[in-house]
Amino acid sequence: MKAIFFDLDGTLCNTLGDIRYHVNKMLASRGYPEISEEQTKAFVGDGAKKLVERALPAGAADAEECYALFLDGFSHSDGALLSLYEGEREALEGWKKAGYLLAVITNKPQEATRRTLAKFFPENFFDFVGGDSGMFPVKPDPSLTRYAALSMRVSLRDCVFVGDGEQDVRTAKNAGTRGISALWGYRTREQLAAAGATEFAESFSALAKIL
Repeated sequence: MKAIFFDLDGTLCNTLGDIRYHVNKMLASRGYPEISEEQTKAFVGDGAKKLVERALPAGAADAEECYALFLDGFSHSDGALLSLYEGEREALEGWKKAGYLLAVITNKPQEATRRTLAKFFPENFFDFVGGDSGMFPVKPDPSLTRYAALSMRVSLRDCVFVGDGEQDVRTAKNAGTRGISALWGYRTREQLAAAGATEFAESFSALAKIL
């Protein structure tokens, strides 16, 4: 193994509170009912546009305007509701010291991805950071994952993809990499197994032992 690819929301960072806050702020501004924490968990994973569409009442005619409002608010987040997971920093620093390349592959908007990572990690901590910039289709399409491997000059056979969502399971399969599902995120073991997951980690320390 030469490189570890990570999803962001629910894998590298607990962003649920931040996402829910900005979705509900947008909904309230349009007079729509707010969403719960469980709904937020269910709605994330397929990118910001799908998140907003799922949060809106069925048949809402102003989806594009709501999406623009959400992105504007999201782009000014102070990150106060973001947090890392137990044992994460030690594991990541250990992998870096061991010489592994670390990459982030997420459906989160690119600028929000960079801002989130900057809150917790020094610049260039990750060897590749790829969010939704419009250049590639979102996961589970494997294009961005393949581009990351090409950029870091590693074979996908020498990479592992770690993520907490169904789309991460499918991305690993589509890209031809080993996939490990993170159970500390927003999906259950049952949901991930139904998507085809066969390897699971309960925590970052458990993931370190597996790798």
